[in-house]
Amino acid sequence: MKLLEYEAKDVFRSRGIPVPPTGGVIRSLGQLGSALKKAGKGPWVLKAQVLAGGRGKAGGIKIVKNPKEAREKAKAMLGMKLVTHQTHGQALIVKEILVDKASDIEREIYLSIAMDRKLGCPILVVSAEGGTEIEELARTRPDKILKEPIDSIAGLQDFQARRVAFQLRLQGPQISQFIKMAKALARVFVDFDCSLVEVNPLIVTKKGDLAALDAKVILDDNALFRHPDFAKRKDLEATPLEAEAKKVGISYIGLDGSIGCMVNGAGLAMATMDTVKLAGGEPANFLDVGGGANADQVKRAFQIILKDKKVRAVLINIFGGIMKCSTIAEGILTALKTVKLDVPLIVRLEGTEVEKGKQLLAQSGLKLIQADSLWDAAQKAVGALS
Repeated sequence: MKLLEYEAKDVFRSRGIPVPPTGGVIRSLGQLGSALKKAGKGPWVLKAQVLAGGRGKAGGIKIVKNPKEAREKAKAMLGMKLVTHQTHGQALIVKEILVDKASDIEREIYLSIAMDRKLGCPILVVSAEGGTEIEELARTRPDKILKEPIDSIAGLQDFQARRVAFQLRLQGPQISQFIKMAKALARVFVDFDCSLVEVNPLIVTKKGDLAALDAKVILDDNALFRHPDFAKRKDLEATPLEAEAKKVGISYIGLDGSIGCMVNGAGLAMATMDTVKLAGGEPANFLDVGGGANADQVKRAFQIILKDKKVRAVLINIFGGIMKCSTIAEGILTALKTVKLDVPLIVRLEGTEVEKGKQLLAQSGLKLIQADSLWDAAQKAVGALS
C-alpha cells in the first residue's frame, strides 16, 4: 500500500522527522484560504496528491507567491488529469492538493530505506545528488550512491549515520540532525512494515537545517493486519475489480491480456502467466483463489474474471493438494450453473484424485476443454482465441 505524500509526512511528524510547515490538504477552493493561513507567510507550494513521481514536470507542483495566484493555480489543478512518466500513459485525476510553505533550498540530498534481498535486511541508500531519479543515477553514476545495512532489531547505529553524514560533507549541527533523522526513518521502516521509505529530496535550508521536502512510504500489504488504521484506508491504486476481489479474499491483479487465469497458489499463478506468454498469449490477470478454494470462491473468481471485457478465454490451472481435484471440479461445475460463460474455458487439474476430477468434468456435458499439462493448457487457451 502506497501512502500519499501528506499521509507519509504525517507519519514522519509523529516520529519527530522535520518536514516543511503545512496548511494541510484541500479538496475544494473554499478550503484554500485557511490552508494558506495555517501554512504561514508565503510563498507556498501546491502539490497534487497522486501516487506517481514526476509531478513537477507534469504540472502537479506549483510555487505561488500570493493568495490570488494560489487560487488560480489550485483551480486549474483540482480535477486536472495528470500524466507523468510513471503513470504509463494513464491519467490520474487530482482530487487533493497539499499546501506547504515553500522552503529556501540550499542543497538537495537523496535518502531512502529499502529491503536488500541479498543481505536479508533493510539498507540505507543515500546520495548527494538529491532531486534526481535514483534508478537513473544507479545506471549512470553508481559511484554516487552510498549504502549502509541496517539491523532490523538494533536499528541504524549512530556511527553508521555519522559515517554517511561525513561522506555527504554535512557540517556542524547538520551532522547530529542527519543522525537523528536517519535513525528515525529506519525505525519508521521497521515499525510500519515498509518496503520503501524515501525522502527525495532531503533538503538543507539556507539556515542550515535539514527537512524532508517530499515523502514516500510504501507498506507491505501482508502486514496491514498489524496496522488497522491503514488497513481501513482505500487502496487508491486498486481498480474496481481488484477492490472487489480483495473484499472476498481473492488475490487479483488486472493485466492487459485476453486470457483470464484462475489458479490456486501465487507461485503456480505466476508460472501459469509465464507459460501463457511463452505459448504466444497474454494473461489478462493474476488471480490466486488460495489453497483452500471452494465452490463459492471459484464462482466469485469467475465473476471477477468475466467482468473484464478484454477476456476472450479462461484458463483454470489447479493443483489439488490439501484440496482434492474432485472437490475443485465440483466447485467449477457449481459455479458454472450460476455464471454465464460466453468464452472458451480450458481446465487443467493435477494432484490428489485428479482422475476423479477429470471424470466429473467430462461427464458434466458442459462445453469446456480439458488439458493434461500446463503447457497443453496454455497452448489450447491461445488456440481458442482464434
